[in-house]
Amino acid sequence: MTSELPANAGHSEVESAFTMAFQPIVDLEHRTVFAYEALVRGQGGEGAAEVLGRVDDSHRFDFHQACRVRAIELAATLGMQTKLSLNVTPNDVAGQTECFRTAMDAAIRCGFPVNQLMFEITEGERVRDLPGLAASFDSFKRYGFSSAIDDFGAAYAGFELLSAFQPDVVKIDMSLVRDIHAKPVQVSIVKGFVGTCDELGIQVIAEGVEVEEEVKALRNLGVSLFQGYLFARPAVEALPRIAWPAP
Repeated sequence: MTSELPANAGHSEVESAFTMAFQPIVDLEHRTVFAYEALVRGQGGEGAAEVLGRVDDSHRFDFHQACRVRAIELAATLGMQTKLSLNVTPNDVAGQTECFRTAMDAAIRCGFPVNQLMFEITEGERVRDLPGLAASFDSFKRYGFSSAIDDFGAAYAGFELLSAFQPDVVKIDMSLVRDIHAKPVQVSIVKGFVGTCDELGIQVIAEGVEVEEEVKALRNLGVSLFQGYLFARPAVEALPRIAWPAP
Protein backbone atom coordinates (compact mmCIF):
# COMPACT_ATOMS: atom_id res chain seq x y z
CA MET A 1 0.00 0.00 0.00
CA THR A 2 3.02 2.28 -0.07
CA SER A 3 5.37 3.72 -2.65
CA GLU A 4 7.88 6.55 -2.71
CA LEU A 5 6.26 9.97 -2.73
CA PRO A 6 7.76 12.11 -5.52
CA ALA A 7 8.59 15.76 -4.99
CA ASN A 8 5.68 18.09 -5.78
CA ALA A 9 3.41 15.09 -6.06
CA GLY A 10 0.07 15.46 -7.80
CA HIS A 11 -3.24 13.97 -6.71
CA SER A 12 -2.97 10.65 -8.55
CA GLU A 13 0.62 10.12 -7.33
CA VAL A 14 -0.22 11.04 -3.77
CA GLU A 15 -3.03 8.51 -3.40
CA SER A 16 -0.68 5.50 -3.69
CA ALA A 17 2.43 7.00 -2.08
CA PHE A 18 1.79 6.81 1.66
CA THR A 19 0.23 4.77 4.40
CA MET A 20 -1.19 5.39 7.85
CA ALA A 21 -0.12 4.55 11.39
CA PHE A 22 -2.32 4.41 14.47
CA GLN A 23 -1.59 5.54 18.03
CA PRO A 24 -4.01 4.81 20.87
CA ILE A 25 -5.62 7.29 23.21
CA VAL A 26 -6.21 5.38 26.42
CA ASP A 27 -8.78 5.77 29.18
CA LEU A 28 -6.86 4.94 32.34
CA GLU A 29 -9.89 5.08 34.60
CA HIS A 30 -11.52 2.20 32.70
CA ARG A 31 -8.29 0.74 31.21
CA THR A 32 -9.75 0.81 27.72
CA VAL A 33 -8.86 2.43 24.41
CA PHE A 34 -10.86 5.61 23.85
CA ALA A 35 -9.69 6.17 20.26
CA TYR A 36 -6.88 5.67 17.78
CA GLU A 37 -5.38 8.69 16.05
CA ALA A 38 -4.50 8.16 12.39
CA LEU A 39 -1.06 9.53 11.45
CA VAL A 40 0.37 9.66 7.94
CA ARG A 41 3.66 7.86 7.28
CA GLY A 42 5.94 7.45 4.30
CA GLN A 43 7.18 4.26 2.76
CA GLY A 44 10.36 4.28 4.80
CA GLY A 45 8.65 5.27 8.03
CA GLU A 46 9.00 9.01 7.39
CA GLY A 47 6.89 11.19 9.67
CA ALA A 48 4.00 13.43 8.70
CA ALA A 49 6.08 16.60 8.33
CA GLU A 50 8.47 14.98 5.87
CA VAL A 51 5.69 13.39 3.84
CA LEU A 52 3.68 16.62 3.71
CA GLY A 53 6.79 18.51 2.66
CA ARG A 54 6.82 16.53 -0.58
CA VAL A 55 3.26 17.46 -1.51
CA ASP A 56 2.64 20.50 -3.67
CA ASP A 57 0.47 23.13 -1.96
CA SER A 58 -2.06 22.99 -4.79
CA HIS A 59 -2.73 19.32 -3.96
CA ARG A 60 -2.61 19.62 -0.17
CA PHE A 61 -6.39 19.46 0.35
CA ASP A 62 -6.66 16.37 -1.88
CA PHE A 63 -3.80 14.76 0.03
CA HIS A 64 -5.52 15.36 3.36
CA GLN A 65 -8.69 13.85 1.94
CA ALA A 66 -6.79 10.79 0.71
CA CYS A 67 -5.20 10.35 4.15
CA ARG A 68 -8.58 10.32 5.88
CA VAL A 69 -10.02 7.83 3.40
CA ARG A 70 -6.99 5.53 3.73
CA ALA A 71 -7.25 5.69 7.53
CA ILE A 72 -10.92 4.68 7.44
CA GLU A 73 -10.20 1.82 5.05
CA LEU A 74 -7.43 0.50 7.29
CA ALA A 75 -9.49 0.94 10.46
CA ALA A 76 -12.27 -1.14 8.94
CA THR A 77 -9.80 -3.80 7.78
CA LEU A 78 -8.20 -3.98 11.24
CA GLY A 79 -11.58 -4.30 12.92
CA MET A 80 -11.19 -1.15 14.99
CA GLN A 81 -13.94 -0.99 17.62
CA THR A 82 -13.14 2.46 19.05
CA LYS A 83 -13.27 6.01 17.77
CA LEU A 84 -10.98 6.85 14.86
CA SER A 85 -9.43 10.32 15.13
CA LEU A 86 -8.88 12.02 11.78
CA ASN A 87 -6.87 15.24 11.51
CA VAL A 88 -8.41 18.20 9.70
CA THR A 89 -7.05 21.71 9.27
CA PRO A 90 -9.55 24.39 10.37
CA ASN A 91 -9.52 26.27 7.09
CA ASP A 92 -10.31 23.07 5.18
CA VAL A 93 -13.47 22.73 7.27
CA ALA A 94 -14.65 26.30 7.85
CA GLY A 95 -17.63 27.10 5.67
CA GLN A 96 -17.54 23.81 3.77
CA THR A 97 -18.46 20.20 4.42
CA GLU A 98 -16.56 18.21 1.79
CA CYS A 99 -14.18 16.77 4.42
CA PHE A 100 -17.10 15.34 6.36
CA ARG A 101 -18.97 14.04 3.32
CA THR A 102 -15.90 12.29 1.91
CA ALA A 103 -15.11 10.63 5.24
CA MET A 104 -18.70 9.57 5.80
CA ASP A 105 -18.96 8.12 2.30
CA ALA A 106 -15.75 6.14 2.91
CA ALA A 107 -17.02 4.88 6.27
CA ILE A 108 -20.32 3.73 4.79
CA ARG A 109 -18.52 2.02 1.89
CA CYS A 110 -16.17 0.18 4.28
CA GLY A 111 -18.79 -0.66 6.89
CA PHE A 112 -17.10 1.51 9.52
CA PRO A 113 -19.61 3.17 11.89
CA VAL A 114 -19.90 6.89 11.20
CA ASN A 115 -20.46 7.57 14.90
CA GLN A 116 -16.94 6.27 15.59
CA LEU A 117 -15.35 9.05 13.51
CA MET A 118 -13.69 11.91 15.41
CA PHE A 119 -12.48 14.95 13.48
CA GLU A 120 -9.47 16.51 15.19
CA ILE A 121 -8.79 20.16 14.37
CA THR A 122 -5.08 20.89 14.26
CA GLU A 123 -4.07 24.25 15.74
CA GLY A 124 -1.18 24.82 13.36
CA GLU A 125 -2.75 27.69 11.45
CA ARG A 126 -4.85 30.75 12.23
CA VAL A 127 -8.55 30.18 11.63
CA ARG A 128 -9.87 32.68 9.10
CA ASP A 129 -13.56 31.93 9.60
CA LEU A 130 -14.46 30.89 13.15
CA PRO A 131 -18.26 31.15 12.64
CA GLY A 132 -17.92 29.07 9.46
CA LEU A 133 -15.93 26.43 11.31
CA ALA A 134 -18.56 26.14 14.04
CA ALA A 135 -21.39 26.06 11.48
CA SER A 136 -19.75 23.26 9.50
CA PHE A 137 -19.45 21.05 12.57
CA ASP A 138 -22.93 21.90 13.81
CA SER A 139 -24.48 21.01 10.45
CA PHE A 140 -23.05 17.49 10.56
CA LYS A 141 -23.17 16.73 14.28
CA ARG A 142 -26.52 14.98 13.83
CA TYR A 143 -24.67 12.09 12.18
CA GLY A 144 -23.02 11.28 15.50
CA PHE A 145 -19.33 11.89 14.91
CA SER A 146 -17.14 13.60 17.52
CA SER A 147 -15.02 16.73 17.32
CA ALA A 148 -11.70 17.59 18.93
CA ILE A 149 -9.16 20.40 19.12
CA ASP A 150 -5.56 19.21 18.90
CA ASP A 151 -2.45 20.75 20.50
CA PHE A 152 -4.39 23.18 22.66
CA GLY A 153 -2.01 25.78 24.07
CA ALA A 154 0.67 25.29 21.41
CA ALA A 155 -0.01 28.17 19.02
CA TYR A 156 -2.34 30.94 17.91
CA ALA A 157 -5.62 31.78 19.63
CA GLY A 158 -6.61 28.56 21.39
CA PHE A 159 -9.13 30.17 23.71
CA GLU A 160 -10.54 32.21 20.83
CA LEU A 161 -11.18 28.96 18.98
CA LEU A 162 -12.67 27.34 22.07
CA SER A 163 -15.00 30.29 22.69
CA ALA A 164 -16.36 30.08 19.15
CA PHE A 165 -16.52 26.31 18.89
CA GLN A 166 -17.01 23.90 21.77
CA PRO A 167 -15.80 20.44 20.70
CA ASP A 168 -16.38 17.12 22.41
CA VAL A 169 -12.68 16.73 23.19
CA VAL A 170 -9.63 18.97 23.69
CA LYS A 171 -6.06 17.65 23.62
CA ILE A 172 -3.60 19.49 25.88
CA ASP A 173 -0.38 20.14 24.00
CA MET A 174 2.72 18.26 25.11
CA SER A 175 4.43 21.56 25.96
CA LEU A 176 2.09 21.79 28.97
CA VAL A 177 2.36 18.08 29.73
CA ARG A 178 6.13 17.60 29.64
CA ASP A 179 7.57 17.39 33.18
CA ILE A 180 4.34 18.79 34.64
CA HIS A 181 5.07 16.94 37.89
CA ALA A 182 8.08 19.24 38.42
CA LYS A 183 6.58 22.53 37.18
CA PRO A 184 3.98 24.19 39.43
CA VAL A 185 3.11 26.83 36.82
CA GLN A 186 2.07 24.14 34.34
CA VAL A 187 0.05 22.44 37.07
CA SER A 188 -1.86 25.67 37.71
CA ILE A 189 -2.52 26.28 34.02
CA VAL A 190 -3.73 22.75 33.34
CA LYS A 191 -5.80 22.67 36.54
CA GLY A 192 -7.67 25.79 35.47
CA PHE A 193 -8.15 24.51 31.94
CA VAL A 194 -9.47 21.13 33.08
CA GLY A 195 -11.95 22.92 35.31
CA THR A 196 -13.15 25.05 32.38
CA CYS A 197 -13.59 21.97 30.20
CA ASP A 198 -15.52 20.20 32.96
CA GLU A 199 -17.95 23.12 33.11
CA LEU A 200 -18.38 22.99 29.32
CA GLY A 201 -18.80 19.22 29.19
CA ILE A 202 -15.58 18.74 27.20
CA GLN A 203 -13.32 15.72 27.70
CA VAL A 204 -9.58 16.40 28.07
CA ILE A 205 -6.75 14.33 26.61
CA ALA A 206 -3.14 14.79 27.70
CA GLU A 207 -0.88 14.09 24.71
CA GLY A 208 2.84 13.47 24.52
CA VAL A 209 2.95 11.60 27.84
CA GLU A 210 6.27 9.84 28.30
CA VAL A 211 6.81 9.13 32.02
CA GLU A 212 4.61 7.81 34.81
CA GLU A 213 5.22 10.92 36.96
CA GLU A 214 3.41 13.00 34.33
CA VAL A 215 0.47 10.60 34.41
CA LYS A 216 0.23 10.77 38.19
CA ALA A 217 0.27 14.57 38.22
CA LEU A 218 -2.35 14.79 35.47
CA ARG A 219 -4.62 12.21 37.07
CA ASN A 220 -4.52 14.29 40.27
CA LEU A 221 -5.85 17.16 38.15
CA GLY A 222 -8.76 15.07 36.86
CA VAL A 223 -7.37 13.91 33.50
CA SER A 224 -8.15 10.29 32.58
CA LEU A 225 -7.45 10.21 28.83
CA PHE A 226 -3.83 9.94 27.69
CA GLN A 227 -1.78 9.60 24.52
CA GLY A 228 1.97 9.15 24.29
CA TYR A 229 4.99 6.90 23.98
CA LEU A 230 4.56 5.72 27.57
CA PHE A 231 1.58 3.66 26.39
CA ALA A 232 2.37 2.94 22.74
CA ARG A 233 4.20 4.32 19.73
CA PRO A 234 2.29 4.62 16.44
CA ALA A 235 2.12 1.34 14.51
CA VAL A 236 2.02 1.35 10.72
CA GLU A 237 -1.10 -0.36 9.37
CA ALA A 238 -1.65 -2.01 12.75
CA LEU A 239 -3.17 -1.41 16.18
CA PRO A 240 -0.22 -1.32 18.59
CA ARG A 241 0.01 -3.26 21.82
CA ILE A 242 -0.52 -1.01 24.84
CA ALA A 243 1.82 -0.94 27.83
CA TRP A 244 -0.67 -0.49 30.65
CA PRO A 245 0.83 0.83 33.90
CA ALA A 246 0.41 -1.16 37.08
CA PRO A 247 -2.96 -0.44 38.77
